[in-house]
Amino acid sequence: MSTPCVLFVDDEEGLLELYTSAFGREGYRVRTAASLDAARTALAGEAVDLVVLDIRLTEGSGLALLREIKAATPRLPVVLSTAYARYQDEFSSWLADAYVVKSSDLAELKRAVRRCLGTTG
Repeated sequence: MSTPCVLFVDDEEGLLELYTSAFGREGYRVRTAASLDAARTALAGEAVDLVVLDIRLTEGSGLALLREIKAATPRLPVVLSTAYARYQDEFSSWLADAYVVKSSDLAELKRAVRRCLGTTG
């Protein structure tokens, strides 16, 4: 089995660096996008196995990108990762395969990624 590729979409550069380091150590190939346009470009390029998507981005809503992803590739798992638990009840967020509230402890996010990819570790 090839190494899973995870695309992280977040407008906070520090978080993208943290995700790159932490998930790289876990054995994932990590790609990052700091904007909706960069995420669309990344998704049109090399295949990714999972997307971790922030909901509130500087230039728009991650929920709009979630709808685009699920319309184009319904089987691509998407984990919503946000600082705002209230979005869990928003209808569009139900399209996601998992929902994680951001934390400095990445354990919950790592579990969600493993579960969505069907891996253990």
